[in-house]
Amino acid sequence: MKDTNAIERPRRRWTSHLMPLLLALLLAALWGSVVQTQWNLNALTALGLEIPWTDRLRTTWQDLGGFAPVYAGILAAGWLPALALAALLARWLPEARATLLAAAAGVGMVAAIRAVDAVAPMPVFIDATRHLPGLLAMASGAVLGGLLYARLTSRR
Repeated sequence: MKDTNAIERPRRRWTSHLMPLLLALLLAALWGSVVQTQWNLNALTALGLEIPWTDRLRTTWQDLGGFAPVYAGILAAGWLPALALAALLARWLPEARATLLAAAAGVGMVAAIRAVDAVAPMPVFIDATRHLPGLLAMASGAVLGGLLYARLTSRR
């Protein structure tokens, strides 16, 4: 029989994870936006175009407002199933929780980008992800976002 006078430990609600998830998503989207902008500007520089640092800053700022929200949506589509699976696995492997969430964020990002590429009319939606170095540069922001999410939602 349950003791009605006992104080129960409150259960964590899914809403307690919403703000940490949004902050992690923001970090990853900002990182990815800056990476893709600089990647594209470096490609233009390699063709011989001189790009002053003021133009780099202005272009980066414009992409933070224009591309980052689109990229955040792509990330969210990849993250939700990946992070849910990682959180489920972390119930059995709690000591690996941060690693699982970080890896899931990176893998979810890559899966989402490749899914978008499969349906986009151009060869790749984000040029920086065309080859492995650029893909890894953008995925590293997703991994950092996953680590931030793990840290913000840890039960310690």
